[in-house]
Amino acid sequence: MASKEVIREATHADSWYSASQSQLNNQLDGWLATVKTPVKCIGPRTEGQSTAELPVPGARVIIAPHAGYSYSGPAAAWAYRSWDISKAKRIFLLGPSHHHYLTKAALTRCTHYATPLGNLPIDRETTAELHKTGHFEWMSQSVDEDEHSLEMHLPYIYKMLSKTFGANPTIFPPLTPILIGNTSIPTETTLGRLLAPYLADPTTAFVISSDFAHWGLRFSYTLYRSPGSPQTSLTKSSPAPRNPAIHESIRAVDFECIGACESGSHMAWLEALEETGNTVCGRHPIGVVMAGVEQVRKRGGGGREVGCFKFVRYERSGEVVRVGESSVSYASAFAVM
Repeated sequence: MASKEVIREATHADSWYSASQSQLNNQLDGWLATVKTPVKCIGPRTEGQSTAELPVPGARVIIAPHAGYSYSGPAAAWAYRSWDISKAKRIFLLGPSHHHYLTKAALTRCTHYATPLGNLPIDRETTAELHKTGHFEWMSQSVDEDEHSLEMHLPYIYKMLSKTFGANPTIFPPLTPILIGNTSIPTETTLGRLLAPYLADPTTAFVISSDFAHWGLRFSYTLYRSPGSPQTSLTKSSPAPRNPAIHESIRAVDFECIGACESGSHMAWLEALEETGNTVCGRHPIGVVMAGVEQVRKRGGGGREVGCFKFVRYERSGEVVRVGESSVSYASAFAVM
């Protein structure tokens, strides 16, 4: 007997993004159309490299932001245009848990995830396999529907699948959403080891959901760097620094972390986050995948460059000048497996 359908509703539609199928379709098409070749890499380790082909052949893994589409929709398009799902038979979506405290990871019990464009089928076989390892919990439906880090990618995933596989969602590669908690280094390593076979599989694609720096008093993160001076945290009474401006300091800190991410070293990523305190909300999903890619390399799955991220877009919600202002950074990247 077929299992009963359990649909995760698109709870952030009509607030974080349009609930209108036609409007959302047009917005996604418009943002995707603005990404043209050659696409140039912008990260410290890849600056000047470019790709003349989209999607990038073999780029099965991407990092993209998850804020409201008016803020992050255009930036996310750069990751999704790079994404190669031509051979995909399953899709993984990893995002951080913003509202529900976890120390490991959690899976959905739903059979479908709804979007205004249509419903995405969930890979119940893969979620069951992962749960059997003992390292994954089940999400309640309320936890599932409260979390935006996964939902904000669903319309883009639906759009890209429809472009690749046609208009019938019943033939789409199924989705495996994973909510990643506040994981320790050993837990990230373990989860990475469990995901390594999927990362090595040329028929599996990954989306990692993350924004970068959340800067401002309301985020309790006001790190400031000036050349030749020790880094400090600005306070409400601090005068507006000018050399450099705050937004330039934010960019420098983000790009230190971007460089560590591009290195392909899980430990370098963790050390950059520790040094800067950067409030990258998807630090743990990124860390899990980086740990998994390291396992793929150790098992003979290619050279040192395999799975190293290349960043192609960086934006911020605003350019902070005064301490009372705030911004969130959005970055998009791809990795060739």
